[in-house]
Amino acid sequence: MTTIIVLFNLKDGVSDADYEAWAKGTDLPTVRGLTSVSAFDVYRSTGLLGSDAPPPYRYVEIIHVSDMDTFGAEVGGDVMQTVAAEFQAVADNPTFILSQSIEE
Repeated sequence: MTTIIVLFNLKDGVSDADYEAWAKGTDLPTVRGLTSVSAFDVYRSTGLLGSDAPPPYRYVEIIHVSDMDTFGAEVGGDVMQTVAAEFQAVADNPTFILSQSIEE
């Protein structure tokens, strides 16, 4: 299994409320509906442990992918291309980190 961790802030002019409404109504149900995805969650950062400094990223997405080949094919489809374009319109330079559990 591959886990994709996405770290990002919103672009200037995009409100948390607008992004979160889109994430709940479009992004989460669409990505969760992919056959290659076993879990997908979006988190809002609320702080840094032991610090008053703001977190470097406002949002974190965690996508658990059971099959990367199938995921690649699904992401290439029309529906996911639309969702990806909408995400790119609101996310400011997102970082996509591919990871695997050390217990696998």
